[in-house]
Amino acid sequence: MKTRIFTSVALAAALVIGGTTASSAETAAEFYKGKTLKIVFGFGVGGTYGKYSQILAQYIAPYLGADKVITQSMPGAGGIKATNYVYNVAGKDGLTLFMPPDTLIISELLRPKAIKYKSNDFVWLGGAIQSNSVIAIRGDSGIEKVSDLKGKQVIMGSTGKGSQTFLMPMLANGVFGAQFKIVSGYKGSRKAQLAMEQGEVQGISLTWLSWKSAKEQWFKDGFAKAVIQIGTEKEAELPDVPMLVDLVSGEDKKIVNFMATMAPIGRGLVVPPGVPKDRIDFLRDAFAKTVADPNFAADAEKRKLRVKAATGEQIQSIVEKSMNVSDKTVERARSLIFGKSS
Repeated sequence: MKTRIFTSVALAAALVIGGTTASSAETAAEFYKGKTLKIVFGFGVGGTYGKYSQILAQYIAPYLGADKVITQSMPGAGGIKATNYVYNVAGKDGLTLFMPPDTLIISELLRPKAIKYKSNDFVWLGGAIQSNSVIAIRGDSGIEKVSDLKGKQVIMGSTGKGSQTFLMPMLANGVFGAQFKIVSGYKGSRKAQLAMEQGEVQGISLTWLSWKSAKEQWFKDGFAKAVIQIGTEKEAELPDVPMLVDLVSGEDKKIVNFMATMAPIGRGLVVPPGVPKDRIDFLRDAFAKTVADPNFAADAEKRKLRVKAATGEQIQSIVEKSMNVSDKTVERARSLIFGKSS
């Protein structure tokens, strides 16, 4: 009899405890309410990564119910330093968001010794913009047409080997025969643009978005001119600037198309692997509401930013497809850009 009573009491207690646990399970909305989140990006604060991080932080916070969202600049190695940090060190609770470099996939495939992450493991929340790489040079560089790049050295500023400021000029050297010479070490695109303005370097490769955001007047008054663009299709404002893929043939076309995968990635947000699914769903919904907010679009325009949004699922699919490239293409691209000993 005592055993039965004990069993009944224990069962009742278990039901109470179980019921309490179930009823008190925290939803994603409850988790984020009043919290402070952080958006990490791997470049200086003055460039488009910093600008998009700041505006996204401002507008996504209310949709999350968060107290605030702060931003953290972590420049180094063309964004690789920050990417490695977020993948391996940052918390997996959904409170650390990351704006990865658009060279995320390219760096993983071409520089396996430098990276400590897997692009496929990051979970995309969404993208705000997609933009071509544009190699631009000073108007007084002596380059009148794209073929002149084969016979005259042009000094290019770079923020690091993981950045398109290095990758795209070196790609043009390898597949087209351009004579770009890279000077590295600039802490962000704004520093590199200042060096170009002061004559330390003659050109830089940046997204057309970056150029328009910071130095649109340069292209209007002739101080700078776009000479090559790399992407999936021409920028509407650059109909006469040749696509690199149209300047090459054979296997090199595959290499350029592979390198052009950075264009659709744009400026968006991811979380590292390990974040609970319900929080990912909640974050994706908040991101979608943010980029659809007319006030967000209007504020972005005031800051000389554009909005051409993509969902997290759409970019996740692009990343997965972009990783499906042959070893032969990767090896040739690596050899052309970093040298045979890389």
